[in-house]
Amino acid sequence: MKRTFAVLIALAVSLSSLSARSYREVAELKKFFEEQGVAGTFVLYDVATDTMLVSDEARAKKRFTPASTFKIANSLIGLDVGAVKDVDEVLPYGGKPQRIKAWEQDMGLREAIKISNVPIYQELARRIGLERMRAGVKKLDYGNMEIGSVVDRFWLDGPLAISAVEQTEFLSRLVAGKLPVSAGALSAVKEITLLEKTATYELHAKTGWFVNKTEQLGWWVGWVERENKVYPFALNFDITKDDDAAKRVPIGRECLKALGKL
Repeated sequence: MKRTFAVLIALAVSLSSLSARSYREVAELKKFFEEQGVAGTFVLYDVATDTMLVSDEARAKKRFTPASTFKIANSLIGLDVGAVKDVDEVLPYGGKPQRIKAWEQDMGLREAIKISNVPIYQELARRIGLERMRAGVKKLDYGNMEIGSVVDRFWLDGPLAISAVEQTEFLSRLVAGKLPVSAGALSAVKEITLLEKTATYELHAKTGWFVNKTEQLGWWVGWVERENKVYPFALNFDITKDDDAAKRVPIGRECLKALGKL
């Protein structure tokens, strides 16, 4: 009887914590997508109040292929398992012509993440290997945690998928040091994702661009550290023409400004 009562109490506490999260639609954010002629979502996770400030909550909960936003997780896993000794160990790009000329160089993760160098991160994934990568993605509780059987394409083509909400949850755990990886890996990834540092805030972020034969999707995910608080965020929208990709960061920055974080 006592055991049953204890289980009921634990369940009630669990359900209470799940219901504590709130979603608040911020109507102002939608106009930034409309002005640029794209359909998408933006999420800012206020960790302190467990509140998701969103534009289009339904889309924010929908999973999409992460594309190059997975470079954050790929870096964490690679550093944690020792596939590279640090973010400056030079990896080979493979010698083949690339879609972007800047990718045709051997380089470390510090440089590669800045220019979103796909072949460098594919080499990192191959060094991690399929089984260690599968275990790493599960440890990170990253999206649907499905990587299929092709170790250097699953974040570009699927089956890996993650929602904007899940992106912010993952990043909140990263910044809080609550991911089951080494402190060194966490510190290094925080360092190489830093884009901007001012007297009032730090901005860490990564873009992504998913492309297949029928659809394209743009991502921008990251976090702002301001006044000793952390605000993870994630944006995605449908890309209908290549020029739309350049709108990811500007739309995201407008959303962050409107919410008083930049």
